[in-house]
Amino acid sequence: MPTVLTHAVLPLVGVVALSSPPVSRRLVVAAMVAGMLPDADVVGRAFGIPHTADLGHRGATHSILFAALAGFIGLTLHRWFDVPRRRAALVLFLSTLSHPLTDMLTDGGKGMMLFWPVEHDRFAFLARPVTVSHVGLQDLFSGRIWSVLASEAVFLIAPAIVLGLLFHAARRSFARRPD
Repeated sequence: MPTVLTHAVLPLVGVVALSSPPVSRRLVVAAMVAGMLPDADVVGRAFGIPHTADLGHRGATHSILFAALAGFIGLTLHRWFDVPRRRAALVLFLSTLSHPLTDMLTDGGKGMMLFWPVEHDRFAFLARPVTVSHVGLQDLFSGRIWSVLASEAVFLIAPAIVLGLLFHAARRSFARRPD
């Protein structure tokens, strides 16, 4: 998996790039949390849930259904976020879905149960250029964290920022054009 930091940064870039000013701070924070939320499944290890189980790591919480549930939460809390219903739902859905999609780019693991509960197979992209970050602190203490962060910077964060800036510039350009 990418580091938890990257799982938070990608939704942040997306919300800022796609939102009209003023950007709801509550929605930004919720998007960042939603981007990290699927990894809550690692708690299952403490309860003896096997990694390969539906509720194991990269299982049900890494599915489109789980992202849709996050979107539904956005739909119901849109007033608290002070944004339209559809925007809140879409932001939380996409922020949560960004997690398994970026995990599918890592060179570790057996893939995501993206289509759970309909399909129990695990999926990953054919190209997996991102160095996996292991669960726990072992990468931090081994010094391996630097290669993980460099990989994430090149393949995830930099492209997200560039795309976000381009999208933001295009929106501003179209907004300035007279009718």
